[in-house]
Amino acid sequence: MAKPLWVTMNKPRALSCRNVRMGVHHVQCRGISWNQCVIINFHRCAKGSALAQDNLRMSHLSRVVVGLSGGVDSAVTAHLLKQEGHEVIGIFMKNWEDDDDSEHCSSNADFVDAAAVADVLGIEIEHVNFAADYKDRVFSEFLREYQAGRTPNPDILCNAEIKFKSFLDHAMQVGADKIATGHYARVRHQAANGQVELLKGLDPAKDQSYFLHRLNQAQLCKTLFPVGHLHKTEVRRIAEEIGLPNAKKKDSTGICFIGERPFRAFLNRYISKEPGPIKDPLGRTIGQHVGLSFYTLGQRQGLGIGGIKAKGVQRGGGQHTAWFVARKDIPNNTLWVVQGHDHAWLLSTQLQASDVSWCAGQPPTSGSLAAKTRYRQNDAACTYQALDRLGEAPCFGLVFSQAQWAVTPGQSAVLYDGEVCLGGGVIHAASACPG
Repeated sequence: MAKPLWVTMNKPRALSCRNVRMGVHHVQCRGISWNQCVIINFHRCAKGSALAQDNLRMSHLSRVVVGLSGGVDSAVTAHLLKQEGHEVIGIFMKNWEDDDDSEHCSSNADFVDAAAVADVLGIEIEHVNFAADYKDRVFSEFLREYQAGRTPNPDILCNAEIKFKSFLDHAMQVGADKIATGHYARVRHQAANGQVELLKGLDPAKDQSYFLHRLNQAQLCKTLFPVGHLHKTEVRRIAEEIGLPNAKKKDSTGICFIGERPFRAFLNRYISKEPGPIKDPLGRTIGQHVGLSFYTLGQRQGLGIGGIKAKGVQRGGGQHTAWFVARKDIPNNTLWVVQGHDHAWLLSTQLQASDVSWCAGQPPTSGSLAAKTRYRQNDAACTYQALDRLGEAPCFGLVFSQAQWAVTPGQSAVLYDGEVCLGGGVIHAASACPG
């Protein structure tokens, strides 16, 4: 066995294919600080790997590059593919590097977990830095949307631009036939027309097709979702059964580059504050906001206002009902709030969406479908209709059978025909119920 090579790094970077993709079988960190040493044991040489590549090309097996995030879903994904006989290579994507030394950034510890998984599975792993692409294609758009007063979903854009574009391109460059991720979704190839359908994951509590609706046919036909037909409990059972070190690791939540830090504190670093009035439906100024960019429709916490109690009103009346953000008046820099979760200003029966993307390959025909206007929402019956262009971009409208709560510009409206995800668009505007 070759002696371990000690590599000391002061800052994470993309490890070369010579050092990792072609040779690494085991990576271990002493502690979780990247400034400490990483042990890399070389169990294979480049010449041997080249021979394996030639043999693979002559066989019917596929080379699949898996996005190993350090979490249990991608780990089991790699295991399942290896069990099927594929040659599996892991790639850890470094998408954010502004806070490498911050307590809120878990990227370094996640890489250690991903490398430990690769060791248990006996697969190679490569550390690739996509931070520049992420900042240019995802984070810059995130800031533009927030500065315009909308509430974007960067995870959707990250999937389309990084995980299934930059990552996919890199995987193809290293000879991959397919890529795979730990998303809870499925793909189905239609032999009749050659198209690929994006389907919901079978675990309704974990289905992630909403976040994948911007993928195109070229991306879907190169993608595998091995855990999409499993429930999360089964994924964890498999992980424990085969002894994966991250079998009980907590699922990551929130936006990747924000981590566990307070959202407003993060935005403060990039967006200037422009305070203004908070008003109720009667036009009364009941507080001051710190800047419209820091609020989203339906928000309840962090408004800094209490109930308005008229003289002689007993405690427990409507004056003490919780406040919710209902409207953002950008021209007048005014935040409008209402009391009560089901206030009419929070309910919409129709919306318009632009910046459309159809993973099905083409837009649906006008008619009855179902839609989600936010993740984890139940499918809502609606009528779809293509609209005239908003500016230069195609758009569509949805009319819902039942009013939808806090439909938010900047979020995505995603359409479904049963279990098939058709695609969607970014919500441009929503119409409130009369009242």
